[in-house]
Amino acid sequence: QLQAFGGGLVQAGGSLRLSCAASGRTFSIYAMGWFRQAPGKEREFVGTISWSGGSTYYADSVKGRFTISRDNAKNTVYLQMNSLKPEDTAVYYCAAGRRRSIYSGGYYLPAEYDYWGQGTQVTVSS
Repeated sequence: QLQAFGGGLVQAGGSLRLSCAASGRTFSIYAMGWFRQAPGKEREFVGTISWSGGSTYYADSVKGRFTISRDNAKNTVYLQMNSLKPEDTAVYYCAAGRRRSIYSGGYYLPAEYDYWGQGTQVTVSS
């Protein structure tokens, strides 16, 4: 089970940190991804962190502004979002997956992930 929280309303240029708490499984062996979905749009990839935290992958739209980290001792993954823009407004979801294909280029595909959190709303005002 995954639960994402930490969303809210922030002005453009501001920062937020999302958290994703995992329970019920040993999520330390899972790659953890963040995705987002804006109204009327498809779910899109934001970033992924490997099970060890040694590798991270980001969408071009957030590279340099967002940072993913994880604390396996706490079964928690974080998404630090800086320099937020109105176009970052969306519901943000965390996801967990173990497939090898995640590490061979499939990290941006929602179908590669087996478990999903319920989402947290992020709204960036201009």
